Amino acid sequence: MVSSTGLMKIVKSPCFRPSSSSGSGASSSGGGDGSVSGRTDGLSWYKDLGQHENGEYSMAVVQANRLMEDQCQIESGALGLDETGGPHGTFVGVYDGHGGPEVSRFVCDNLFRHLNKFASENQCISADVIRKAYAATEKDFLSIVKRDWLYKPQLAAVGSCCLIGIICNGMLYVANAGDSRLVLGKFDSGEVNAVQLSAEHNADIESVREELRSLHPSDPQIVVMKHKVWRVKGLIQVSRSIGDAYLKKSEFNRAPLLPRFRLSEPFNKPILSAEPSILVHKICPEDQFLIFATDGLWEHLCNQEVVDIVNNRPRNGIAKRLIKAALQVAAKKREMRYSDLKKIERGVRRHFHDDITVVVLFLDPILISKSSYQGQKLSLKGGGVHVLSASSMKN
Repeated sequence: MVSSTGLMKIVKSPCFRPSSSSGSGASSSGGGDGSVSGRTDGLSWYKDLGQHENGEYSMAVVQANRLMEDQCQIESGALGLDETGGPHGTFVGVYDGHGGPEVSRFVCDNLFRHLNKFASENQCISADVIRKAYAATEKDFLSIVKRDWLYKPQLAAVGSCCLIGIICNGMLYVANAGDSRLVLGKFDSGEVNAVQLSAEHNADIESVREELRSLHPSDPQIVVMKHKVWRVKGLIQVSRSIGDAYLKKSEFNRAPLLPRFRLSEPFNKPILSAEPSILVHKICPEDQFLIFATDGLWEHLCNQEVVDIVNNRPRNGIAKRLIKAALQVAAKKREMRYSDLKKIERGVRRHFHDDITVVVLFLDPILISKSSYQGQKLSLKGGGVHVLSASSMKN
């Protein structure tokens, strides 16, 4: 069981809280916003351009919910506990919370730590290492749900989608549980085409419904159309997540949990899963950039539209530009101006669009091909960035 400090407190300020790490030696990672920690603009936070071990990155978020439920991070440098001799590269995580911010924040604080541990034990990054990191993060959060059950039962109804990408030794490892998405911009025949690399787990997808029915053949209500949307047990759209204990263990699907989350019949095996779908891709010179985003972006823009924007516009501020493009579409759907949409306060804003997180990772083939660790660690999480030497950053 993790300590009580492992579960972050809810903050009521908009956007991201500053990173909890401070460390010595913090310096600018470069880029157009001229800020180490990025900038805040109303309900938006952004880092226009920075440097990671394998190229450049741009990152942005916009809040819609009363409390920000999206979280994200970039970790670049050592991927294990050994700062010099172990695996190194770049890690990106995008975590789309639902039911509250607790799980996405917990994942943001703990998944990479577990990955460090298992990568060190195996001296590599692998699909097995990633699965163990997901499982350990899930186990830790469910232990908190059990510990706090009598006075915080609603933690059982909070969950998070979890999308990560890891670049290590010229390979890209993609893992996803939920409906966030990773799209590759790939040069081919004079064009840059969109290639979706992540598998999604949303009941609106027919193959996901078929998977659920095959796993629960005796339950005719495993997926139900509700308010014109397919939902697992009529409650939730995603079939895989971290958290959501109320649909994984029957002991958490009873009072004092709110009645609207409780099923009429107990269940003998988990309804949702924390098991990620994993893809391993060898990076080639035609691979130009990666776009990680929560479903709030893809709700308004298709894969190729997003790739075209990234390919045809300057790198500086490109993540922020993608969010603006999505919000312009959201405003148009409601027959209103983008400038008026931006004036709507958090909470009310959720009726127009979701929280949106975007991380664009540009790929430099020369840097990717280097086998030696460069000795500089980038850690960007929750609106705070610190660039530290390997000797000053302790895991």
